[in-house]
Amino acid sequence: MEANQANKIVSRMYDHDWFSQWLGIEVLEVAPGFCKLKMKIRKEMLNGFGIAHGGITYSLADSALAFSSNSHGRQSVSVETSISHTVSLKEDDVIYATSEEKSLTNKIGIYSITVTNEQGQTVALFKGVVYRTSKEWFPQEK
Repeated sequence: MEANQANKIVSRMYDHDWFSQWLGIEVLEVAPGFCKLKMKIRKEMLNGFGIAHGGITYSLADSALAFSSNSHGRQSVSVETSISHTVSLKEDDVIYATSEEKSLTNKIGIYSITVTNEQGQTVALFKGVVYRTSKEWFPQEK
């Protein structure tokens, strides 16, 4: 699978991913098994403590997992995820999620997603496991 095909898959996914669009996620880089995303923390993303709700960094990392795991051409869905929040985020902070493939078999993929702020500080660590279906994104191109 080449980068052009990976970009085509992620573009198709993003075009129909209303939640990622609502979050304001920007796709910065895609390659097979890899994805880097960017997002700005908005006021409506803050919890009662005035910091970003944990679900915001989780959602950004989850989108990075989805894009990177599907970039090989087979439709993949998450079966297990977890996150550790290490630094709080405030309104107007810009964050990045970088997803890297750690293991890939015929049926299972394991990914590590690091969420950082503009200073390069790690703000969350996310692990995702996906099930790789046999359904291709673009079967007509085979």
